[in-house]
Amino acid sequence: QVQLVESGGTSVQPGGSLRLSCAARRSIGNFYTMAWYRRAPGKERELVASTGPTTTYAASVQGRFTISLDKQKDTMFLQMNDLKPEDTADYFCNGWDRSAGITYWGQGTRVTVSS
Repeated sequence: QVQLVESGGTSVQPGGSLRLSCAARRSIGNFYTMAWYRRAPGKERELVASTGPTTTYAASVQGRFTISLDKQKDTMFLQMNDLKPEDTADYFCNGWDRSAGITYWGQGTRVTVSS
């Protein structure tokens, strides 16, 4: 069964904002960490932001993106502000259930930033 489902990706103009959501079919409290990754065209997957024991951001999104969790709704968000063309990518949510030894991935949502 699909455990994580992303939504919110669309086409946006540079400087615009977008909020991505990742709905979990399990309690996100069971994840040791949750994170957003992205894969730009022709590039490998990279970590965008993660939260858990600590919160981290890729240098390229620092100050523009914010990762957050709504534990009541078992949903993770990625608020993206001041979007740039280089942010164009497929964005994936990730959850690591360390106790079960399983990493879950969503199928991705596409963000396109262009004029």
